[in-house]
Amino acid sequence: MPLLGKGVAAIWHNVASNVQDDYNHWHCYEHVPERVGIQGFLRGRRYVAIQGAPEFFHFYETETIATLTSQAYLERLNNPTPWTCRVGPALKDNNRTLSQVIASEGKGIGAAILTIRISAAHNREKEFFSWVSGEIFPTLVSQPGIIAAHLMKGDHSASDTKTEEKAMREKPDEIADWIIFIEGIEVAPLDPLWNDGVFSESTLIQHGARAADMGTYRLHFALSSEDLE
Repeated sequence: MPLLGKGVAAIWHNVASNVQDDYNHWHCYEHVPERVGIQGFLRGRRYVAIQGAPEFFHFYETETIATLTSQAYLERLNNPTPWTCRVGPALKDNNRTLSQVIASEGKGIGAAILTIRISAAHNREKEFFSWVSGEIFPTLVSQPGIIAAHLMKGDHSASDTKTEEKAMREKPDEIADWIIFIEGIEVAPLDPLWNDGVFSESTLIQHGARAADMGTYRLHFALSSEDLE
């Protein structure tokens, strides 16, 4: 499957404009290499918004969701570097969801991605997951311009763990119940999916969502644990 593991740490946030150059350099030069150097972290990707908010989105693929509560990861979260301490307070409107991969279809990495953060009606989870993974994804990834499609379930308990990095932020992180990523070779094949398409908010609500936040992003940077070797 296109995702490298069964766990995903998905993060969306804004960054103060006067810090963005420093943020971009820190994220590529120190932060992502630090994360994918942790045992069980397989790849990190960083994106910037084409349409929607927050402005920045990044996610890490891990061997399992247990990697995201491992002692090795928590050690890093509770011992931020000086550079992280400088940039961290400039991160605003943070949604950080540690999640389990439910379904992943397709091959490779797309240059653009549609992200959908869903607030859910939990009694309809089985129905929703079956609809997305059984009916929508198999057809979707065969469409021209669509590279891959992924469905994740957020883990609120894991995501709520308090850390020194979280303490830098002005308010608690938001956490999604369910997450969908659709990857494309460019943004054009993605736009119809959420603009009155199969993943419009009204359609998602019909199948068990309560609300959904959507946006399209273009790839900035990607690094795998193998790249460090």
